[in-house]
Order: sequence, then C-alpha cells, then structure tokens
Amino acid sequence: MFKVSYSIDCMDTNPTKMTFDTLDEAHDWIHQEVARRVDYEVQHSPYAMSATEIQDLEAEEYALVSLTDGVVTEFM
Repeated sequence: MFKVSYSIDCMDTNPTKMTFDTLDEAHDWIHQEVARRVDYEVQHSPYAMSATEIQDLEAEEYALVSLTDGVVTEFM
C-alpha cells in the first residue's frame, strides 16, 4: 500500500491524503493532480506565464507531495 499526502501549501496542517495499491496508481494520481493544479493557476493568472514559470510552478507543486510505501519497520 502506498500513501500520498498532498498539501495546499507549506503551512497546510490538513493535507489531502490518498492510499493506493500500486506505485503506478500513486504516481498517476500525483501527476494528474499536479497537472490539474498547475492548469488552474495558469488559467486564472491575470498574466501570461512563460514555460519557465510553468515549470517552476510544477516544481513547487511536486515539493508539496509526500509518498510513502506504508511499511512500518520497528527496531528493537
């Protein structure tokens, strides 16, 4: 099981949390959600965005994602 946590911003105390059976499903959801959020920002920006600005926005979005494999290892 793979767990994804996706915050709205770096101060978000209640991020969106999703679980997936496979790593591919988790990656697909992450990429779709990042694309959706970036598209929203581009569409609602009062200014035209350059390709570099869009890439920077994508990088900022990916930085808000946390992916774990859900395996808990205990050490004695």
